[in-house]
Amino acid sequence: MRTDTRVTTPWRAAVIVLTVLGVLLAMNQVFFWNVGGLSLLTNSYLYLILAAFLPVVFIVNPLRKVPLAAKVGAGRDDDAPVPQESPVRWYDVLLMVVSAAVCVYFAVNGTRIKNFGWEFMAPTTATVAAFVLWLVVLEALRRTGGTVVTVIALLFSLYPLVAENLPIGVLQGVTYDLPTLAQVHIMGAEGVLGLPIQTAATILVGFLVFGVALQHTGGADFFHNLSMSIFGRYRGGSAKVSVASSAAMGMMSGSAVSNVLTTGPMTIPAMKRSGFSPTYAGGIEATASSGGSITPPIMGTAAFLMVSFVGVPYTEILIAATIPAVLYFLGIYLQVDGYAARKGLKGVPVSMLPRTLATLVQGWPYVLALALLTGMLFLTSSEAQVPYWVILVLLVVAVLRPGQTFGLREFTDFLVDAGRTLGNIIGIIAGVGLIVGGLTATGVSLSLARELVSLVGDNVVLILIAGAVTCFILGMGMTISAAYVFLAIVMVPAVIDLGVNPLAAHLFVIYWASVSYITPPVGLAAFAAAGLAKAPAMATSVAAMKLGAVKYIVPFGFALNPALVAQDSPGRILLAFALSIVGVYALASAIEGWTVGFDRRMPALFRVAAAVGGFLLFLPTPLTAVVGLALVAGSVLLTFLTVKAGATDDDAPAARADAPVTANA
Repeated sequence: MRTDTRVTTPWRAAVIVLTVLGVLLAMNQVFFWNVGGLSLLTNSYLYLILAAFLPVVFIVNPLRKVPLAAKVGAGRDDDAPVPQESPVRWYDVLLMVVSAAVCVYFAVNGTRIKNFGWEFMAPTTATVAAFVLWLVVLEALRRTGGTVVTVIALLFSLYPLVAENLPIGVLQGVTYDLPTLAQVHIMGAEGVLGLPIQTAATILVGFLVFGVALQHTGGADFFHNLSMSIFGRYRGGSAKVSVASSAAMGMMSGSAVSNVLTTGPMTIPAMKRSGFSPTYAGGIEATASSGGSITPPIMGTAAFLMVSFVGVPYTEILIAATIPAVLYFLGIYLQVDGYAARKGLKGVPVSMLPRTLATLVQGWPYVLALALLTGMLFLTSSEAQVPYWVILVLLVVAVLRPGQTFGLREFTDFLVDAGRTLGNIIGIIAGVGLIVGGLTATGVSLSLARELVSLVGDNVVLILIAGAVTCFILGMGMTISAAYVFLAIVMVPAVIDLGVNPLAAHLFVIYWASVSYITPPVGLAAFAAAGLAKAPAMATSVAAMKLGAVKYIVPFGFALNPALVAQDSPGRILLAFALSIVGVYALASAIEGWTVGFDRRMPALFRVAAAVGGFLLFLPTPLTAVVGLALVAGSVLLTFLTVKAGATDDDAPAARADAPVTANA
């Protein structure tokens, strides 16, 4: 286990103090406490949030990061020492002090910024401070989001300097001089203080802290044990446990890579012991983990940013995302079951598994927490307040519950982890604001959408394909939230203009931006899982891409059929959901080459027919539904009639001697 040599005791204390101040500040704004009779303007509040969490970025993130492969042990012996991150240096302290000082300066002058138009005509001191904060935000983005997204943010933030002189007509826009541009980025309402940071500072803070609280009070262990008790006994049970527990963990963390590094050390060795190849085990973990950011009720950062861009309550986004998330994990589950059947793998002995009822009884606080969160989101008028009440319940139960240790040490660990999470997210989102600012200040964001529509005419499929490719490319170098914000401004308006439902259009971007976590040549989640599984990185990424095939298809389905994001009558929603379940079944059987439930190897021709039929079932017309059902039913029926049941691969790994022969899952 790697010891944290960077965040030592004094720096832990600093992170805790800054985190408590930042969270209390957010609660003051969300609950309208107005402590001391002070009512903060929005811009002053956002500057103070930055003052609390930007310094945390420079405490927890070193100037140069340890390579991911070194962290997870890829290519190393088990006994080799894990590289240690450098301690906090003088330049880290300087950045901490400077970032806090300039943000507090702007917060104190929030009223003057608004009343006297400092966005365009600011005093010299404010202009210099704007340049300083511009650079600090870029460095915070580099440490949290990586070099690629920082270069992109820098180029877009400088773009207004030359917008008028570019030879490409669609990119021409309003031009600014450098001092005015710094003022617009830092003191305007569309740059660093734009919609992304506004959403993060009001809604996202509470939900992120809730996810950390759920983990630190034992939620991660509970969901893993619950998954074991439900799925462990069936064939390929260890992999099905990985799918379920990674989905639950992903709801809490919202990060594919951190999810892999958290659940992977438990699930990947278990899968390998039960007969899964290292490559396939890593692929399962990576694919399941990357689905956490699209899984209600918590989801990832980008889903909360949708609240501002779409202009709807988070509960509507939660409802819209439910069916696609179910289809995604159903696809993984069915493929895992088909693989396990084809390879002759068995389940975990029942005697080695926890009991479902006992696990639920023991984990009642976590069930209660999710039920409270979901219920209060629908019943209360202020969704931003909800997570704080649930956090309070979790912490009180953890402290008072007999047999659970949650003392001062555990509480401080929780605060440090919360500060780390919030600091990293705020650092990314503040930097992404520079991209938004560059496009908005020049007026180019609207013209880009119009040009996209004129380029493809009325062909919505072409623009969706172009959008998918763009999302994937951006996702390789940017975080999901960064790619989403960029495309929500540039591409989504064009898609909506062609008749796609707004919620479906925004979710389409989020799904395709997250695809890069499992797809070569980058596949960060897959590479992390490969390190844990001691498997080739590219092969693991290919396996993850195959397992996550539904994730590539479902977005096109709900973009063309809004019933799949609950944007239709109840009858049509239920019909679309039922047909899409059949479609996912057909796709999983075709990809894995095994008719799940009938236990027969599917011949190549029937696999093609099932895949085509499965895809057609996602489309909204009666003709495609009938043709799709006919193709799926025909391929499965002919496979059942012509292929002998139960034949497994000749090269199947030996099943565990103590594993029982179990019924199909």
